[in-house]
Amino acid sequence: MARHNSIGYRKKVVLAARLVGASALGGVLVAGIALPAVGAAGLGAQSAVEDFDSLPDDFRTPPLSQASTVYDAAGGTIATIYSRDRTVVSSDAMSPLVKTALVDIEDSRYYQHGAVDLKGVLRALNSNAASGTTAQGASTLTQQYVKNVFVDQAGDDVQKVQEAQRQTLDRKVRELKYAIKVEETLSKDQILANYLNITFFGEKAYGIETAAQRYFSVHAKDLTLPQAALLAGLVQSPSAYDPIVNPVAAKARRDTVLRRMAELGHITAAQAAEAIASPVELKVTRAHQGCITAGTGEGFFCDYVQRVVLSDPAFGRTPEERKALWKRGGLQIRTTLDPKAQKAVQQAVTAHAAPSDRPAAVMSVVQPGTGKVLAMAQSRPYGLGKDQTTINLNVPKRMGGGLGFPTGSTFKPIVAAAALENGIPVSRSYTSGYSMPWPAMQDCSGGRFPEGGEVHNDARSLTGSFAMPAAMKQSVNTYFANLEAETGLCEVAKTAAKLGITQQAGGEKLSVVPSMTLGSNDLTPLEMASVYAAFAAHGTYCTPTAITSVTGPDGKALGVPKSACTEAMSRTTADTLTAMLRGVVEDGGTGSTAGLSDRETAGKTGTTNEGRQVWFVGYTPEMAAATVVSDTTDPAPLEGQRMGGERIYAAFGGTVAGPIWRQAVEDALDGVPAGEFTAVRLPAATADPSGPEQQATETGRPTPGGGQPSTGGPTQGGRPTRGGDQTAPATGRPSPGPGRPTHGTTVEPTPGAGQPSRAGGQ
Repeated sequence: MARHNSIGYRKKVVLAARLVGASALGGVLVAGIALPAVGAAGLGAQSAVEDFDSLPDDFRTPPLSQASTVYDAAGGTIATIYSRDRTVVSSDAMSPLVKTALVDIEDSRYYQHGAVDLKGVLRALNSNAASGTTAQGASTLTQQYVKNVFVDQAGDDVQKVQEAQRQTLDRKVRELKYAIKVEETLSKDQILANYLNITFFGEKAYGIETAAQRYFSVHAKDLTLPQAALLAGLVQSPSAYDPIVNPVAAKARRDTVLRRMAELGHITAAQAAEAIASPVELKVTRAHQGCITAGTGEGFFCDYVQRVVLSDPAFGRTPEERKALWKRGGLQIRTTLDPKAQKAVQQAVTAHAAPSDRPAAVMSVVQPGTGKVLAMAQSRPYGLGKDQTTINLNVPKRMGGGLGFPTGSTFKPIVAAAALENGIPVSRSYTSGYSMPWPAMQDCSGGRFPEGGEVHNDARSLTGSFAMPAAMKQSVNTYFANLEAETGLCEVAKTAAKLGITQQAGGEKLSVVPSMTLGSNDLTPLEMASVYAAFAAHGTYCTPTAITSVTGPDGKALGVPKSACTEAMSRTTADTLTAMLRGVVEDGGTGSTAGLSDRETAGKTGTTNEGRQVWFVGYTPEMAAATVVSDTTDPAPLEGQRMGGERIYAAFGGTVAGPIWRQAVEDALDGVPAGEFTAVRLPAATADPSGPEQQATETGRPTPGGGQPSTGGPTQGGRPTRGGDQTAPATGRPSPGPGRPTHGTTVEPTPGAGQPSRAGGQ
């Protein structure tokens, strides 16, 4: 008999040892009851139990990963974004039924024991000894909660998750010690609420609120008895009891929970029977999150906001800190996006270009004097599907954009600003014929550009003597080549820097060369809109800003990046530029198709070599906007391509980009009182022009060998080689050979001056 008892005792010991490896309470039994023996046995657990004098904050109130929401300026939701779909709610926002169901099925003596349930341990040992298995565990809810905190801290790092779930003695001891501290620090109800917020319920749903929404489309506080029992049953194995994938197993598990609740007297037998008789009725709400869900074309702006959070030091000193903030989530991000302006811009770009068209229309809107980004859209939708893209062509590459676009003659006002700031009067005139050699110039580092090559105007009749206003209105390339030479390349570069232009969209330095005046650098619509916003704001340049406030998951406000506003030029210079740019949108100007009929407008057209990119950048006193249209596939010349169901017959800034700009800004400002520009008297439009009344044109194909530095860098015929290694802005793929447009070439006709118009585009 004694021998039989001895065998039975040894069997229990062996099973107990197995349970130590597989059950949390086995760890409690060995580590909690006989901790000195563990140390004496040299099991290596000592290091795991040191420095546990106080409970870390993560166990008091876990900083759980949850959804962040991005709002527009009117408070409307742009998108919900999360690394884990979770909405943390208070205990009061949880149905008492789900709390009871969870306790009854997972740890029925939860309110009677501490971190360790000794009766549960012995019960599990006896049950497993009798069955010869280790099937029954004995972890308390508090221990499970501690383990879940470790798993949540591991995030998406597979190795760290596996480490957090490792069934080793030292980890069990560590979990036990934390569990004891949790019980000493938090109330039972607090622990239970934390548990329900942290637990994974399957189908990408973390926490009881998201689980209730996912499976039943209700809030956690409104769960019925059958619903609460089903969710409580999921905790043991979210995949095995998934009601969407395994409805039979899910119902069986739910019914087990209901019977247990009745057995413990928390519901009546009749209530249990009625609930068991009911079918599992789901009303699934699938997870919809991320910028891809944003409406009204807001996905690109949403993506921009996300990248601001991940890149701006206001949200953390290091990339790791910013990434952790974004991943943790729970942020309420309020932005500058004006829903009315956004709708107007989106409708304008999509009205003129279809997603499947090779040419894409791209547009950004900025508020003068504040830098607030009011709208951001492009005709090709945000997404990963056919005819979609996640490349935001409004912004530089470092912010999720492409490589930008050569700006054509929209850069000329920057040259004019530099000239005026350096004492060159607006009345300065130059006389030239149809073409001329590039004047000699010098860059900031002393690199010399000898006279040579050729810059010419598009219309051979565009010759004579021009002052600055007429040259701007008719976009006379030969004039701006002379003006740039007199001003100095370095002064132009300094003025561009004051306007936020220090590098190209791809990240390379600004190319300070003679063809800069004709738009040879690759920039973005957001940058150009911000430049022209400075003209509208009487010379005050403000860095673009998209975020007005951020509230953390604890309800506290976080610091946000502020727009830096500085004086880029004098008020007189800016207002003089505005007066000249108003002439561009008047009759006879290259941008007359963009002028608004009900309010004062100023702006500039731009067209690159062979009409591969066309621009209109303009402003009213209320907003500045930049529109560019480009074939983002190669890019090839726009003329002859189809866009918006129509063939492009004349690919110019005034005929293609101008009408898009006008429609967008007109609708965005509908009902907004019209402001006024400062009146400035300008000299006569032209000074002794030769020939008949000039046709407004722009051009600028510098002949190889002219207008480029004589020293430094590989050249081809005297100018830098840019052919085969140039990258297409939208795709990042190298262009096939040297067919990339020669930057700086611009061609702008006056609408109606003998040029064919794009059908429907005038």
